[in-house]
Amino acid sequence: MDLIAIIKIAGRALARNKMRSALTMLGIIIGVGAVIAMVGVGQGASKQVQERIAAMGSNVLVVSAGTVTVNGMHMGYGATKTLIYDDRQAILRECPAVQTAAATSGTQAQVVFGNDNWFTRVTGTEPEYLDVRSWPMASGDFFTSQDMDLASNVAVIGETVRQNLFGTTDPIGQTIRIKNLPFKVVGLLSPKGQSASGMGQDQDDTILVPLTTLQKKITGQDWLQNIMVSAVSREASYTAEQQITSLLRDRHRIRNGQADDFFVRNQADMAEMADQTQSVMTYLLASIASVSLLVGGIGIMNIMLVSVTERTREIGIRMAIGATESDVQRQFLIEAVVLSLIGGAIGIVFGVGSSYIITTTLKWAVQISPIAIGIAVIFSMAVGVFFGFYPARKAARLDPIEALRYE
Repeated sequence: MDLIAIIKIAGRALARNKMRSALTMLGIIIGVGAVIAMVGVGQGASKQVQERIAAMGSNVLVVSAGTVTVNGMHMGYGATKTLIYDDRQAILRECPAVQTAAATSGTQAQVVFGNDNWFTRVTGTEPEYLDVRSWPMASGDFFTSQDMDLASNVAVIGETVRQNLFGTTDPIGQTIRIKNLPFKVVGLLSPKGQSASGMGQDQDDTILVPLTTLQKKITGQDWLQNIMVSAVSREASYTAEQQITSLLRDRHRIRNGQADDFFVRNQADMAEMADQTQSVMTYLLASIASVSLLVGGIGIMNIMLVSVTERTREIGIRMAIGATESDVQRQFLIEAVVLSLIGGAIGIVFGVGSSYIITTTLKWAVQISPIAIGIAVIFSMAVGVFFGFYPARKAARLDPIEALRYE
Protein backbone atom coordinates (compact mmCIF):
# COMPACT_ATOMS: atom_id res chain seq x y z
CA MET A 1 0.00 0.00 0.00
CA ASP A 2 1.25 3.50 -0.76
CA LEU A 3 1.54 6.20 1.89
CA ILE A 4 -1.42 8.25 0.61
CA ALA A 5 -3.76 5.27 0.86
CA ILE A 6 -2.57 4.53 4.40
CA ILE A 7 -3.16 8.16 5.44
CA LYS A 8 -6.70 8.06 4.00
CA ILE A 9 -7.48 4.85 5.87
CA ALA A 10 -6.07 6.33 9.08
CA GLY A 11 -8.16 9.47 8.61
CA ARG A 12 -11.38 7.46 8.11
CA ALA A 13 -10.60 5.40 11.20
CA LEU A 14 -10.16 8.50 13.33
CA ALA A 15 -13.28 10.12 11.89
CA ARG A 16 -15.43 7.15 12.91
CA ASN A 17 -14.80 8.01 16.57
CA LYS A 18 -14.76 11.80 16.56
CA MET A 19 -15.36 12.30 20.29
CA ARG A 20 -12.71 9.78 21.28
CA SER A 21 -10.22 11.30 18.87
CA ALA A 22 -10.95 14.79 20.18
CA LEU A 23 -10.50 13.74 23.80
CA THR A 24 -7.27 11.96 22.87
CA MET A 25 -5.92 15.12 21.26
CA LEU A 26 -6.89 17.23 24.27
CA GLY A 27 -3.75 16.27 26.19
CA ILE A 28 -1.54 17.25 23.25
CA ILE A 29 -3.47 20.52 22.77
CA ILE A 30 -3.04 21.51 26.41
CA GLY A 31 0.59 20.40 26.44
CA VAL A 32 1.66 22.31 23.32
CA GLY A 33 -0.32 25.39 24.35
CA ALA A 34 1.14 25.35 27.86
CA VAL A 35 4.71 25.01 26.54
CA ILE A 36 4.29 27.94 24.16
CA ALA A 37 2.62 30.15 26.78
CA MET A 38 5.10 29.33 29.57
CA VAL A 39 8.16 29.82 27.35
CA GLY A 40 6.61 33.09 26.18
CA VAL A 41 6.18 34.25 29.78
CA GLY A 42 9.76 33.33 30.63
CA GLN A 43 11.27 35.01 27.58
CA GLY A 44 9.06 38.06 28.02
CA ALA A 45 10.24 38.46 31.61
CA SER A 46 13.86 38.06 30.47
CA LYS A 47 13.46 40.72 27.78
CA GLN A 48 11.83 43.10 30.27
CA VAL A 49 14.69 42.70 32.75
CA GLN A 50 17.29 43.23 30.02
CA GLU A 51 15.51 46.39 28.88
CA ARG A 52 15.61 47.73 32.45
CA ILE A 53 19.31 46.93 32.70
CA ALA A 54 19.91 48.62 29.35
CA ALA A 55 18.02 51.66 30.65
CA MET A 56 20.82 52.13 33.19
CA GLY A 57 23.14 52.80 30.27
CA SER A 58 25.24 50.49 28.14
CA ASN A 59 28.65 49.31 29.35
CA VAL A 60 28.16 51.05 32.69
CA LEU A 61 30.19 50.49 35.84
CA VAL A 62 29.34 52.17 39.13
CA VAL A 63 32.24 52.97 41.45
CA SER A 64 30.81 53.58 44.92
CA ALA A 65 32.10 54.55 48.32
CA GLY A 66 32.92 51.45 50.36
CA THR A 67 32.45 50.33 53.94
CA VAL A 68 34.36 51.32 57.06
CA THR A 69 34.73 49.66 60.46
CA VAL A 70 34.25 51.83 63.57
CA ASN A 71 34.89 50.23 66.97
CA GLY A 72 34.46 46.79 65.46
CA MET A 73 31.20 47.71 63.71
CA HIS A 74 30.89 47.57 59.91
CA MET A 75 29.09 50.73 58.84
CA GLY A 76 27.97 49.41 55.45
CA TYR A 77 28.60 50.59 51.91
CA GLY A 78 28.72 54.32 51.32
CA ALA A 79 30.30 55.08 54.72
CA THR A 80 33.79 55.99 53.49
CA LYS A 81 34.74 59.53 52.50
CA THR A 82 37.77 58.67 50.38
CA LEU A 83 36.12 58.75 46.95
CA ILE A 84 36.74 62.25 45.58
CA TYR A 85 36.45 64.17 42.32
CA ASP A 86 40.18 63.74 41.61
CA ASP A 87 39.54 59.98 41.44
CA ARG A 88 37.09 60.62 38.63
CA GLN A 89 39.70 62.66 36.77
CA ALA A 90 42.34 59.96 37.29
CA ILE A 91 40.01 57.24 35.96
CA LEU A 92 39.48 59.16 32.74
CA ARG A 93 43.17 59.94 32.44
CA GLU A 94 44.73 56.57 33.29
CA CYS A 95 42.19 53.86 32.35
CA PRO A 96 42.25 53.24 28.55
CA ALA A 97 39.13 51.02 28.64
CA VAL A 98 37.04 53.91 30.02
CA GLN A 99 35.16 56.12 27.58
CA THR A 100 33.62 58.70 29.89
CA ALA A 101 32.71 59.16 33.54
CA ALA A 102 30.40 61.25 35.71
CA ALA A 103 30.71 61.90 39.44
CA THR A 104 27.52 61.81 41.52
CA SER A 105 26.39 62.44 45.06
CA GLY A 106 22.89 62.61 46.36
CA THR A 107 20.46 63.25 49.14
CA GLN A 108 16.71 63.23 49.67
CA ALA A 109 14.72 66.38 50.09
CA GLN A 110 11.25 67.88 50.12
CA VAL A 111 10.72 69.85 46.92
CA VAL A 112 8.07 72.56 46.68
CA PHE A 113 6.37 74.23 43.73
CA GLY A 114 3.47 76.55 44.46
CA ASN A 115 1.03 74.69 46.70
CA ASP A 116 2.41 71.26 45.77
CA ASN A 117 5.34 69.39 47.28
CA TRP A 118 7.12 66.08 46.69
CA PHE A 119 9.80 64.10 48.56
CA THR A 120 12.39 62.84 46.09
CA ARG A 121 16.05 62.11 45.39
CA VAL A 122 18.27 65.07 44.55
CA THR A 123 21.40 63.99 42.71
CA GLY A 124 24.37 66.22 42.09
CA THR A 125 26.25 65.33 38.93
CA GLU A 126 27.85 66.80 35.80
CA PRO A 127 26.97 67.11 32.08
CA GLU A 128 28.63 63.76 31.19
CA TYR A 129 25.95 61.98 33.23
CA LEU A 130 23.53 61.86 30.29
CA ASP A 131 26.12 60.18 28.05
CA VAL A 132 27.02 57.58 30.67
CA ARG A 133 23.38 56.74 31.36
CA SER A 134 22.28 57.03 27.70
CA TRP A 135 19.45 59.20 28.96
CA PRO A 136 17.92 61.63 26.43
CA MET A 137 16.12 64.86 27.30
CA ALA A 138 12.38 65.14 26.76
CA SER A 139 12.44 68.94 26.69
CA GLY A 140 14.64 71.85 27.70
CA ASP A 141 18.39 71.54 28.20
CA PHE A 142 20.80 69.92 30.62
CA PHE A 143 22.95 72.16 32.79
CA THR A 144 26.38 73.07 31.44
CA SER A 145 30.01 73.03 32.61
CA GLN A 146 29.62 76.75 33.31
CA ASP A 147 26.76 75.94 35.70
CA MET A 148 29.16 73.51 37.40
CA ASP A 149 31.86 76.20 37.72
CA LEU A 150 29.39 78.76 39.09
CA ALA A 151 27.45 76.29 41.28
CA SER A 152 24.28 77.58 39.66
CA ASN A 153 20.83 76.91 41.11
CA VAL A 154 19.47 75.04 38.09
CA ALA A 155 17.70 71.68 38.02
CA VAL A 156 16.67 68.94 35.59
CA ILE A 157 13.69 66.87 36.73
CA GLY A 158 12.38 63.37 36.03
CA GLU A 159 8.94 62.50 34.72
CA THR A 160 7.58 61.37 38.11
CA VAL A 161 8.59 64.67 39.72
CA ARG A 162 6.96 66.57 36.84
CA GLN A 163 3.67 64.71 37.27
CA ASN A 164 3.52 65.27 41.03
CA LEU A 165 4.65 68.90 41.09
CA PHE A 166 3.49 70.40 37.81
CA GLY A 167 0.65 68.25 36.47
CA THR A 168 -0.23 69.72 33.08
CA THR A 169 1.92 72.84 33.58
CA ASP A 170 5.09 73.13 31.50
CA PRO A 171 7.95 72.85 34.05
CA ILE A 172 10.63 74.50 31.89
CA GLY A 173 11.52 77.90 33.31
CA GLN A 174 9.56 77.38 36.54
CA THR A 175 11.17 77.85 39.96
CA ILE A 176 11.10 75.13 42.62
CA ARG A 177 12.45 75.14 46.17
CA ILE A 178 14.82 72.41 47.37
CA LYS A 179 15.45 72.74 51.11
CA ASN A 180 14.30 76.36 50.88
CA LEU A 181 16.76 77.13 48.07
CA PRO A 182 15.26 78.35 44.77
CA PHE A 183 16.17 76.35 41.66
CA LYS A 184 15.20 77.09 38.06
CA VAL A 185 13.99 74.06 36.10
CA VAL A 186 15.94 74.04 32.83
CA GLY A 187 15.17 70.54 31.52
CA LEU A 188 12.93 67.47 31.68
CA LEU A 189 14.34 63.94 31.35
CA SER A 190 12.72 61.29 29.15
CA PRO A 191 10.89 58.56 31.12
CA LYS A 192 13.06 55.59 32.09
CA GLY A 193 10.74 53.51 34.27
CA GLN A 194 11.80 51.21 37.08
CA SER A 195 15.37 50.10 37.60
CA ALA A 196 16.54 46.48 37.26
CA SER A 197 18.06 46.33 40.72
CA GLY A 198 15.24 44.11 41.97
CA MET A 199 13.95 46.85 44.33
CA GLY A 200 11.62 48.39 41.77
CA GLN A 201 13.19 51.85 42.18
CA ASP A 202 11.57 54.54 40.03
CA GLN A 203 14.37 56.11 37.97
CA ASP A 204 12.11 59.01 37.00
CA ASP A 205 11.61 60.06 40.62
CA THR A 206 14.71 62.26 40.67
CA ILE A 207 16.05 65.78 40.34
CA LEU A 208 19.52 66.44 38.91
CA VAL A 209 21.51 69.50 39.91
CA PRO A 210 25.16 70.51 39.35
CA LEU A 211 27.49 68.53 41.61
CA THR A 212 29.13 71.69 42.93
CA THR A 213 25.74 73.16 43.83
CA LEU A 214 24.78 70.05 45.80
CA GLN A 215 28.10 69.89 47.64
CA LYS A 216 28.37 73.60 48.48
CA LYS A 217 24.74 74.58 49.10
CA ILE A 218 22.78 71.44 50.05
CA THR A 219 24.92 68.71 51.68
CA GLY A 220 28.20 70.45 52.49
CA GLN A 221 30.10 67.26 51.58
CA ASP A 222 33.23 67.37 49.45
CA TRP A 223 33.43 63.60 48.79
CA LEU A 224 31.52 61.50 46.25
CA GLN A 225 29.03 58.71 46.68
CA ASN A 226 29.46 57.29 43.17
CA ILE A 227 31.41 57.63 39.97
CA MET A 228 29.45 56.32 37.00
CA VAL A 229 31.76 55.04 34.28
CA SER A 230 31.04 54.07 30.68
CA ALA A 231 33.47 51.57 29.12
CA VAL A 232 34.35 51.65 25.43
CA SER A 233 32.32 48.43 24.93
CA ARG A 234 30.46 45.82 26.94
CA GLU A 235 33.36 43.39 26.56
CA ALA A 236 35.83 46.06 27.68
CA SER A 237 33.83 46.68 30.86
CA TYR A 238 35.65 43.84 32.61
CA THR A 239 39.02 45.31 31.63
CA ALA A 240 37.83 48.71 32.81
CA GLU A 241 36.78 47.18 36.13
CA GLN A 242 40.28 45.77 36.67
CA GLN A 243 41.96 49.05 35.67
CA ILE A 244 39.75 51.12 37.98
CA THR A 245 40.26 48.77 40.91
CA SER A 246 44.05 48.81 40.50
CA LEU A 247 44.15 52.60 40.09
CA LEU A 248 41.99 53.41 43.13
CA ARG A 249 43.83 50.97 45.38
CA ASP A 250 47.03 52.75 44.44
CA ARG A 251 45.55 56.24 44.87
CA HIS A 252 43.98 55.37 48.23
CA ARG A 253 47.21 53.70 49.42
CA ILE A 254 45.56 50.37 50.14
CA ARG A 255 48.19 47.74 50.92
CA ASN A 256 48.09 44.11 49.81
CA GLY A 257 45.71 42.14 51.99
CA GLN A 258 43.65 45.18 52.97
CA ALA A 259 40.03 45.48 51.88
CA ASP A 260 39.04 48.10 49.31
CA ASP A 261 37.44 51.30 50.60
CA PHE A 262 35.28 51.34 47.45
CA PHE A 263 33.46 48.79 45.33
CA VAL A 264 32.80 48.49 41.62
CA ARG A 265 29.49 47.17 40.28
CA ASN A 266 29.47 46.07 36.65
CA GLN A 267 26.18 46.24 34.74
CA ALA A 268 27.43 43.47 32.44
CA ASP A 269 27.50 41.13 35.45
CA MET A 270 23.91 42.05 36.25
CA ALA A 271 22.87 41.40 32.65
CA GLU A 272 24.55 37.98 32.56
CA MET A 273 23.13 36.99 35.93
CA ALA A 274 19.65 38.06 34.83
CA ASP A 275 20.05 36.04 31.63
CA GLN A 276 21.04 32.93 33.56
CA THR A 277 18.24 33.33 36.09
CA GLN A 278 15.58 33.87 33.45
CA SER A 279 16.88 30.96 31.35
CA VAL A 280 16.57 28.63 34.34
CA MET A 281 13.06 29.94 35.01
CA THR A 282 12.07 29.51 31.34
CA TYR A 283 13.36 25.92 31.28
CA LEU A 284 11.54 25.19 34.54
CA LEU A 285 8.24 26.54 33.22
CA ALA A 286 8.68 24.64 29.94
CA SER A 287 9.50 21.42 31.80
CA ILE A 288 6.40 21.72 33.95
CA ALA A 289 4.26 22.39 30.88
CA SER A 290 5.86 19.44 29.04
CA VAL A 291 4.33 17.08 31.59
CA SER A 292 1.01 17.72 29.82
CA LEU A 293 2.56 16.49 26.58
CA LEU A 294 3.70 13.33 28.33
CA VAL A 295 0.21 12.76 29.70
CA GLY A 296 -1.21 13.39 26.24
CA GLY A 297 1.20 10.82 24.76
CA ILE A 298 0.09 8.22 27.29
CA GLY A 299 -3.50 8.98 26.32
CA ILE A 300 -2.65 8.36 22.67
CA MET A 301 -1.04 5.01 23.51
CA ASN A 302 -4.07 3.98 25.56
CA ILE A 303 -6.55 4.86 22.84
CA MET A 304 -4.46 3.18 20.12
CA LEU A 305 -4.28 -0.02 22.17
CA VAL A 306 -8.06 0.07 22.52
CA SER A 307 -8.32 0.69 18.79
CA VAL A 308 -6.13 -2.34 18.02
CA THR A 309 -8.36 -4.52 20.20
CA GLU A 310 -11.56 -3.18 18.60
CA ARG A 311 -10.22 -3.62 15.06
CA THR A 312 -8.59 -7.01 15.45
CA ARG A 313 -10.93 -8.65 12.91
CA GLU A 314 -10.40 -5.76 10.47
CA ILE A 315 -6.63 -6.22 10.80
CA GLY A 316 -6.99 -9.94 10.10
CA ILE A 317 -9.03 -9.27 6.94
CA ARG A 318 -6.49 -6.75 5.65
CA MET A 319 -3.61 -9.12 6.23
CA ALA A 320 -5.57 -11.98 4.64
CA ILE A 321 -6.06 -10.01 1.41
CA GLY A 322 -2.42 -9.03 1.11
CA ALA A 323 -1.55 -6.29 3.61
CA THR A 324 1.92 -6.79 5.09
CA GLU A 325 3.03 -6.32 8.69
CA SER A 326 4.72 -3.12 7.55
CA ASP A 327 1.44 -1.79 6.07
CA VAL A 328 -0.48 -2.45 9.30
CA GLN A 329 2.24 -0.98 11.46
CA ARG A 330 2.45 2.17 9.33
CA GLN A 331 -1.33 2.54 9.39
CA PHE A 332 -1.57 2.63 13.18
CA LEU A 333 1.60 4.67 13.53
CA ILE A 334 0.26 7.27 11.11
CA GLU A 335 -3.01 7.41 13.05
CA ALA A 336 -1.06 8.24 16.21
CA VAL A 337 1.05 10.86 14.41
CA VAL A 338 -2.03 12.45 12.81
CA LEU A 339 -3.65 12.74 16.24
CA SER A 340 -0.51 14.38 17.59
CA LEU A 341 -0.07 16.80 14.67
CA ILE A 342 -3.70 17.93 14.68
CA GLY A 343 -3.50 18.35 18.45
CA GLY A 344 -0.20 20.24 18.04
CA ALA A 345 -1.70 22.61 15.45
CA ILE A 346 -4.68 23.39 17.68
CA GLY A 347 -2.27 23.66 20.62
CA ILE A 348 -0.31 26.39 18.82
CA VAL A 349 -3.49 28.43 18.45
CA PHE A 350 -4.32 27.74 22.09
CA GLY A 351 -0.82 28.77 23.23
CA VAL A 352 -0.75 32.00 21.24
CA GLY A 353 -4.26 32.86 22.42
CA SER A 354 -3.32 32.14 26.04
CA SER A 355 -0.28 34.38 25.70
CA TYR A 356 -2.44 37.20 24.40
CA ILE A 357 -4.88 36.77 27.29
CA ILE A 358 -2.01 36.80 29.81
CA THR A 359 -0.65 40.00 28.26
CA THR A 360 -3.97 41.83 28.22
CA THR A 361 -5.35 40.70 31.59
CA LEU A 362 -2.28 40.34 33.82
CA LYS A 363 -0.17 42.96 31.99
CA TRP A 364 2.79 40.57 31.89
CA ALA A 365 5.39 40.83 29.15
CA VAL A 366 5.01 37.75 26.93
CA GLN A 367 7.26 37.08 23.94
CA ILE A 368 6.08 34.39 21.52
CA SER A 369 9.09 32.46 20.25
CA PRO A 370 8.94 30.85 16.77
CA ILE A 371 11.59 28.44 18.00
CA ALA A 372 9.36 27.38 20.90
CA ILE A 373 6.48 26.83 18.46
CA GLY A 374 8.69 24.73 16.19
CA ILE A 375 10.03 22.66 19.08
CA ALA A 376 6.51 22.11 20.43
CA VAL A 377 5.31 20.84 17.03
CA ILE A 378 8.32 18.54 16.60
CA PHE A 379 7.90 17.28 20.13
CA SER A 380 4.20 16.58 19.61
CA MET A 381 5.03 14.57 16.47
CA ALA A 382 7.72 12.71 18.39
CA VAL A 383 5.16 11.93 21.09
CA GLY A 384 2.88 10.42 18.44
CA VAL A 385 5.67 8.27 17.02
CA PHE A 386 6.98 7.19 20.43
CA PHE A 387 3.67 6.36 22.05
CA GLY A 388 2.10 5.05 18.86
CA PHE A 389 4.90 2.63 18.04
CA TYR A 390 3.98 -0.06 20.58
CA PRO A 391 0.27 -0.27 19.62
CA ALA A 392 1.25 -0.26 15.92
CA ARG A 393 3.79 -3.01 16.49
CA LYS A 394 1.25 -5.05 18.43
CA ALA A 395 -1.26 -4.71 15.58
CA ALA A 396 1.32 -5.75 12.98
CA ARG A 397 2.25 -8.90 14.89
CA LEU A 398 -1.30 -10.23 15.14
CA ASP A 399 -1.77 -13.70 13.69
CA PRO A 400 -4.13 -13.27 10.69
CA ILE A 401 -5.94 -16.56 11.39
CA GLU A 402 -6.50 -15.71 15.06
CA ALA A 403 -7.51 -12.16 14.08
CA LEU A 404 -10.16 -13.47 11.65
CA ARG A 405 -11.60 -15.67 14.41
CA TYR A 406 -11.74 -12.74 16.87
CA GLU A 407 -15.24 -11.69 17.93
